[in-house]
Amino acid sequence: MIKGLIEKRALPSLLTMNDGTPAASEAQWRTRRRELIDLLSDQVYGYTPAAPDHVDCRQLSCEENSFANKAVSEKLELTFDTPKGPFSFPFDLILPKSANPAPLFIAIAFRPNIPDRYLPMEEIIDSGYGVATFYYNDVTTDNGEETGLMLNYPRDAKTGWGKIGMWAFAASRIMDYVLTRDDIDHSRVAVIGHSRLGKTALWCGAQDERFSMVISNDSGCSGAAITRDKAGEDVKAITNRFPYWFCGNYQTWAEREHEMPFEQHMLLALTAPRHLYVCSAEEDQWADPVSEFLSSAAASPAWDVLGKTGLVTPDHLPAVGDSLHEGTVGYHLRSGSHFLSRIDWLNYIAYRNRHNI
Repeated sequence: MIKGLIEKRALPSLLTMNDGTPAASEAQWRTRRRELIDLLSDQVYGYTPAAPDHVDCRQLSCEENSFANKAVSEKLELTFDTPKGPFSFPFDLILPKSANPAPLFIAIAFRPNIPDRYLPMEEIIDSGYGVATFYYNDVTTDNGEETGLMLNYPRDAKTGWGKIGMWAFAASRIMDYVLTRDDIDHSRVAVIGHSRLGKTALWCGAQDERFSMVISNDSGCSGAAITRDKAGEDVKAITNRFPYWFCGNYQTWAEREHEMPFEQHMLLALTAPRHLYVCSAEEDQWADPVSEFLSSAAASPAWDVLGKTGLVTPDHLPAVGDSLHEGTVGYHLRSGSHFLSRIDWLNYIAYRNRHNI
């Protein structure tokens, strides 16, 4: 059933290289992977500048006994060089008190609040995980104005990076710093985002292979969901309202989705062979849970090529409450609407515990 539903979407081939050669080995996948990053950079998200040589970080404040004395909370400021001088933005790092290095979530956040309605810190800390989180508007504002990081790099109108790329770049700079900390488990760092920031997490993890896990929560159009024949939001709607999230070329595909040489299962596949998790919400038809689920299944052959198992699912669409945690690609469908809930976080933690990632 699932195979038939995917075939009806008439997706471009994930595992056929530009010269027509099948990507049937790890070496060939590495070539195909570079092709897909170039394609998605050129047509959707824009090209990401090279990473800085290093980052500097200074502590702004520290609370040694936060969250009922279970965690240490730091406010930090990260600085790195750009073509137009140093750029800085703040972030928070909350680590559970433990004798062992903590696994971490790097959470791209809609608000600077901690805890937040999307960030249930006590549940996360009690599960043994830490969080590094930054407010996305501190990097560049979520509007059409040229602000923050956008001002620090030259940008081509057609292929220059959009703000999704800039927020993703910031998450990777936090990863640069995380790797200098002995109290964090460098092999167990996940990047997570919700909605537009779920799109951001996917693009971040696609490019930055240091993340052991990439988590997309209700990321929908231009995120986890297949675009062809998608319900709800489409390329025309998203680029009319939020053109600054993307490169200029992406707008040219409005009402031409079936002609696109790319699709969102390609974005998901760029996490392979690492762990990917996609969440959908039953009432979130603007994001389209069916298209998010089918995209997860359609991306899974990339893991097969690399000797892993992608999405493990019965041969039918998931029911509300289903959590598919067996494979290297995880998925759950919960009740309710567009939100990053405690149910979602508890699923992500359970999945990470199961796979020790």
